[in-house]
Amino acid sequence: MRLSKVNVLLGVLLAVASSAFADTPSEAAQLLPVTIGKFRQVNTTVIPPSALEHPEPDGAIAYQSAEYVGSKGERVSVQIGRMRNDAQAYQALSVAAANANDILPNIGGGTAGFATADEMAFFKGQYFVLIRNLKGNPASVNEVAQAVSATLDKGEGDIPVLVKHLPELKETQKTAIYVNSFTDLGPPFFDQPAVDAIQSGGNADAVLATYGPSKILIVEFNTPQLATENDRRIIARIQELWRLGQPAPTAYRRVGNYSVFVFDAPDEQTAKQLIDEVKYEQVVQWLGDNPNILKEAEKRYVDTTLGVLIAVLKASGYAAILCLGIGGLIGGLLFSYRRAQQRDVTAFSDAGGMLRLNLDEMTAETDPARLLRERN
Repeated sequence: MRLSKVNVLLGVLLAVASSAFADTPSEAAQLLPVTIGKFRQVNTTVIPPSALEHPEPDGAIAYQSAEYVGSKGERVSVQIGRMRNDAQAYQALSVAAANANDILPNIGGGTAGFATADEMAFFKGQYFVLIRNLKGNPASVNEVAQAVSATLDKGEGDIPVLVKHLPELKETQKTAIYVNSFTDLGPPFFDQPAVDAIQSGGNADAVLATYGPSKILIVEFNTPQLATENDRRIIARIQELWRLGQPAPTAYRRVGNYSVFVFDAPDEQTAKQLIDEVKYEQVVQWLGDNPNILKEAEKRYVDTTLGVLIAVLKASGYAAILCLGIGGLIGGLLFSYRRAQQRDVTAFSDAGGMLRLNLDEMTAETDPARLLRERN
């Protein structure tokens, strides 16, 4: 599956070219500016899609290649393709990365990309860019990449969602091959008889990644019906390959709208564990009005009402606890105050806090006026 770097770039752009979206040469020439920082364009080649071979329904809108010379004699080449969408631009990048040697971890521009000792490639929006150092300081490649990237629209600003569902994405993304809206998944992308059963009609994407000796292929179909039909064909094809003793996947499983294959795994258990790591996430977008909008509104209303009710009950509970706490504190203080008063009265009275009449001390000699007189 390995091709030369030049052939890979041209092959991808030619294979996906579309005359239906052809720009004029003057429009295509605007892909690259005359000057990029300190670099000046010395020659350029503009190829409108109408002149490209093997046109297909979807693909490149324009393609341009140019050479630039720096102020100190540095020389770089820049190749840029404007694709129909972000996914196709990422596809071109992934194929180029899979065939590159000694990929370095960092790049100078774009949404995603890779670098080697003498070249750099990235995609940004619907653009795929490849820059090579022809003469002078290799750092010129990074400088030009940043300058070109700054002039391009970022589009969605992200890699395809299907690629994100690869296990161990940080490592596998470097060499994973992504194929957008394919009609044929065979060579040069993948050479396995099991994929012959896939009939996508251009309504499916795929990504192929390597994990040591194992390879995982995830095919995403755009509709459940298409996924179901292909699942039946794939299972029948795998069973046929087993009977014929021909190469077959180590494991296969349908996951949502995904068909997940694992090839060349050490054993079936390892292959199944790899498939277990693939998670299907579906996003539904209605072309017209959402038929479930009333149900969703009712659900939101119920959820909101319950939330308010729970919040009120919580607040009421906290208020009740606070009131009880304050009441208990005040009651305790009053009780303590009353007890203290009783202790004070008891300390100064031998009548247990009650008033006692000392009748034995009330005599005529002591206070005659306070004695009761006898009646006549």
